[in-house]
Amino acid sequence: MRTFERFAADERAIEGLPIRLVIALVVGVASLGVMMNMLSGVGSLAVSELDAQPSPDVVTPGQQDVEVLVVDDDGDPVAEATVVVRGDTADLDGTKTATTGEDGRATVSVEPRLGPNQDEGELEIDIKPPSGDEYVDRRANTAVLVVSE
Repeated sequence: MRTFERFAADERAIEGLPIRLVIALVVGVASLGVMMNMLSGVGSLAVSELDAQPSPDVVTPGQQDVEVLVVDDDGDPVAEATVVVRGDTADLDGTKTATTGEDGRATVSVEPRLGPNQDEGELEIDIKPPSGDEYVDRRANTAVLVVSE
């Protein structure tokens, strides 16, 4: 029996062909997905670190507003970032949050307290960047110093 006759008599080749095509398609799509993820990951290397600039950066215990300007590496204001203020060495009831406007500013109402025999403390500021891969907040931000009156 010649090769051609064997191939023509083999009925399972036609049945197995669609399965092989499906497997090749799945492997191809998975490979394409991995390659596209690698390409989009290259763009994420060019992210900008955010920084918080509180005003005032020195406060006394008691109710007050602190305005926080969120800027990128170039000093440009960043809109729609969430500013998170929490107690560090100064006490603060819970966590206070605010979202920056188009001018990159957010106003957070805080009421810091110092412990007994404590002359100073700090409030920690974190920034949750706006959605997208353009910004990160990995470094520590400027803290608000709380000093006794």
